[in-house]
Amino acid sequence: MKTIGLTGGIGSGKSTVARIFEVMGVPVYYSDDRAKEMYYVPEIKEKVIALLGKEAYLSDHQIDKKFIANKIFSNTDLLQQINNIIHPAVKKDFAEWATTKQGHIFVLKESALLFETGIYKTLDASILVVSPEQLRAKRIAKRDNLTEAEVITRFKSQMNDEQKIPLATYIIHNDEECSLIEQTLKIKEALQSA
Repeated sequence: MKTIGLTGGIGSGKSTVARIFEVMGVPVYYSDDRAKEMYYVPEIKEKVIALLGKEAYLSDHQIDKKFIANKIFSNTDLLQQINNIIHPAVKKDFAEWATTKQGHIFVLKESALLFETGIYKTLDASILVVSPEQLRAKRIAKRDNLTEAEVITRFKSQMNDEQKIPLATYIIHNDEECSLIEQTLKIKEALQSA
């Protein structure tokens, strides 16, 4: 079974592409969603509080997303430290999940930081969803109710598309002109016949 990474900058539409793959019968591991769940694992919670303070949690079962985002997206050192806490736990969780998907030709690992963390080097191939920055900013501002300055800060915390494209095996263009379904289907067929 092959493991394929799926990534794209914030607001690129990678989650939409992941759902299309799922509808086509491909198992998808949502790293970003699982990472959020890792915040509640007791030993990880202790490390997060030690790093960011008790304010990172609104309750035992709820993180303060805005507080955490404001801290880590404006401080690359803190961002790296939080990634060093969360990413090893997600890596282990993915390995356990993948063992339950035997019988599939490939599975997808959806991750916002596939290239930034070097995860792509451990996978068989990678798919990058690219989208014009203006379109991405509009989607993010609407979805997350953020200011333009907050959107720009989040963009700066990730590699840009020009840096990612040479690292990707496949590219999906989400510019509201090209069909996402057709592009996804072509990649699925290529991966199944490879």
